[in-house]
Amino acid sequence: MTTVYISLGSNIDRERYLQAGLAGLSLLGSGMKVSTIYEAEPVGFSGPNFFNCVAVIETSLSLDILLHALKQLELQHGRSPNAVKNQSRTLDLDILLYGDTVQDAYPVLPRSDIYKFAFVLQPLMELCPHQVIPGDGRTVTELWHASHFEQALWPVEHHFVV
Repeated sequence: MTTVYISLGSNIDRERYLQAGLAGLSLLGSGMKVSTIYEAEPVGFSGPNFFNCVAVIETSLSLDILLHALKQLELQHGRSPNAVKNQSRTLDLDILLYGDTVQDAYPVLPRSDIYKFAFVLQPLMELCPHQVIPGDGRTVTELWHASHFEQALWPVEHHFVV
């Protein structure tokens, strides 16, 4: 079994699609835990605010099979097959950490979003503050204290049922 951290985001019918993403993700592994859900302004484009969170699962799926399953889940829930960065989306699922895997080929792991976005690092702080980032050597807490994000986050007072 491999411990996998996955970021989820939606800014179109946010509650519906984030709920769908969490439900689908729960079928790909066991022991799922989910961070607080945060509302955040979009980065790099204008549009509705996002709901974002991070989930952790234990899975026996290989990286390639998991990546394919996540892309299929996005497509099932209205994501365009031609989706590009910096646009509104129904569902965005990104692997942040896949065990201790470090790779420069797609998907790049650990995912660089860990270093760039409060909506990724803050939820990781909740789930795994002592987790060492593979290939980096720092813990999530150390990264958090070294980061200076300008993006504001607001906890969402909604409880999703998975």
